[in-house]
Amino acid sequence: MDEELRSLTERSRAEAGGSVAHERLVATKDAEELAAVLIEPGQPLWARELAAFKLGTAGDRRAFEALVLLLNHRDPPRCATAARALARLGDPRTARAAAALATNELRVAYALHPVRLLTELRAPESVPALITTLRRRLTPHDPYRRVALACVEGLGALGDARARPVLDEALAHPALAQAAVRALSRLPRPK
Repeated sequence: MDEELRSLTERSRAEAGGSVAHERLVATKDAEELAAVLIEPGQPLWARELAAFKLGTAGDRRAFEALVLLLNHRDPPRCATAARALARLGDPRTARAAAALATNELRVAYALHPVRLLTELRAPESVPALITTLRRRLTPHDPYRRVALACVEGLGALGDARARPVLDEALAHPALAQAAVRALSRLPRPK
């Protein structure tokens, strides 16, 4: 069992109270059984998360919708688990969904994992979404510095010259300045 699944199993076991249903779901390798958990009414959140993670990491696209919902969850461990599964899933819709979540100002408090996922995916949507999200975080007293920092680091990792103007702006923010310097050093030199 890989570390991600082990961590999810421990967390979901606590939520499930060590139930037999939980242990059965952990043990199953049957994709149909896992997919049924995602559509059966009345399933607890821990069961849906576990089933979606196992399907997603196996590349089964039936997990996509559940994983996107979990990526936007208020509980950071659920977001992190969903992001890891979505990164492995290989669904072409993933980058668009992550970009929509990262740039949604009504859900910015939950944008950290979508931002990190966009960096990992290196999709065409990644740089524009990170630029948009970072630009919105560069207002005075913005409370979402972790999201801004993830954008700066992601733009540096992606190394796209389109990020230069917003990273230059980030230099004026003490909490972001060091990361912005590092990110700018990774961009191609202007001609």
